[in-house]
Amino acid sequence: MSPRRILYCHCAFAQVVPPDTKSGVLDELSGSGVSFEAVPDLCEMSARRDPALAEIAAGEDVAIVACYPRAVRWLFTGAGVTLPEHVRVLNMREQSPADIAASLELARPELT
Repeated sequence: MSPRRILYCHCAFAQVVPPDTKSGVLDELSGSGVSFEAVPDLCEMSARRDPALAEIAAGEDVAIVACYPRAVRWLFTGAGVTLPEHVRVLNMREQSPADIAASLELARPELT
């Protein structure tokens, strides 16, 4: 079952995730019919100490699609927010869009 809350980071400013990977993951998420949130850049949110980070961290069943898990956890810590261990972080720098979709248990709806 897909997480109740999926957060997708577009890594807009860091340019560390290949564009094909980002677009592939977005296609998988959009095509699945599962609700998700897309943010331009978690690094920027951390730098601004965006209050939305605390809201994300407070969720019970959260998956974050971004980059390295240690970097994502550091970004939350840098913003003064503890990211609980149960939050899953999927790494677009090392995982393919298909691997991320499988990890999130995304399924494309059948066309009739």
